[in-house]
Amino acid sequence: MTSLFAKTISMGKDLKISDQEFSGLRDFIYEKCGIYIADNRKYLLENRLGNRLKKLNLRNFDEYYNYLRFDVGKEVELKRLFEVITTNETSFYRNPPQLKVFQEQVLTDVVKQARTKGRKMRIWSAGCSTGEEPYTISMIIHELLKSEVSQWDIKITANDLSERVLESARKGVYNDYTLRTTPPEVVKRYFASDNGSNAIKADIKKLVQFGQINLKDRTQLRRVERSQIVFCRNVIIYFDDDMKKRVINAFYDNLLPGGYLVIGHSESLHNITRAFKPIHYPGAIIYKKEE
Repeated sequence: MTSLFAKTISMGKDLKISDQEFSGLRDFIYEKCGIYIADNRKYLLENRLGNRLKKLNLRNFDEYYNYLRFDVGKEVELKRLFEVITTNETSFYRNPPQLKVFQEQVLTDVVKQARTKGRKMRIWSAGCSTGEEPYTISMIIHELLKSEVSQWDIKITANDLSERVLESARKGVYNDYTLRTTPPEVVKRYFASDNGSNAIKADIKKLVQFGQINLKDRTQLRRVERSQIVFCRNVIIYFDDDMKKRVINAFYDNLLPGGYLVIGHSESLHNITRAFKPIHYPGAIIYKKEE
């Protein structure tokens, strides 16, 4: 009775993570998915994993670490771990200046080249979260090609680590807040809206295929069909230098000659690779693989 009572009391308090527990969990997470959590973000694991410990009725983070390694439910819990440590803050038409360059420069060039090669277009959205990015890309393609879209073979491969966000992405239903940076005419054309609920129309969803991927898994990365354009915005900021190089090299290998890599506006390939040619536009830098 005494030990059970003590456990109940401790579970009611805020759980604290020791330096040793943090180090073990941080290394485990890096080993599994490549996300690196710096020492000054110890609070992140403490805050985000506390509810998982309580849910599993575990007393401390060391028990949680052992659960992830040895328990029969470790595979299911690993998915929960991925969900709580990743940030999925996003929106439609995020960073309009960059998307303007994408539409007027990158996509226009790819379309021009593809017209003579069977009108086939492949775009990879790596780290797609709840789907706003790949659906935005689909909308921009429709804006550029208009009724000609039906004459093209287009596929946007959209991947994320979290199954939960992918499930939400496949549904394609969003609140008004996620549309805060979307042009009103685009909302009218491509969403069925009703009382704050906005559903992606079928022709936009048709171009996008969602699937789970771990960017640290080379076998999974090699399975992605080769692309003319790769989007990976606001993802590599969660990786250390070694993991960044591995992921960017995978994108380079995936891209067809002359293909483009689009990363977040606050991200850079400086000190990561010189394989890409940086192209400077007003409001954006786009990276190109030489032909």
